[in-house]
Amino acid sequence: MIPIDYYIIVSILLFSIGTAIVFTRRNILYVLMGIELIFNAANINLVAFGQFEPYLNGQLFSMLVITVAAAESVVALAIIIVLFKKLNTVDLSEIKNLKEK
Repeated sequence: MIPIDYYIIVSILLFSIGTAIVFTRRNILYVLMGIELIFNAANINLVAFGQFEPYLNGQLFSMLVITVAAAESVVALAIIIVLFKKLNTVDLSEIKNLKEK
């Protein structure tokens, strides 16, 4: 059996990488991938800690987080497609200055 310390270390690494991507990248697709990495880090923690109790609360909550992450990805990609059609860019600095003309 793998110790819980390894799960926590992998989760911390994924969360750190995701946070670094969100704060440093200007491409909105990279930011979306960073957010997904953060969700995956949370899922690893939920499943790892859920292993040590007889109930399936951690696994069930992890499935809920996966569902919310999938819905978030669909909505975000739809918004990105509309913005790309309108502005021909996915750069966040260009999207920040978006105003109705």
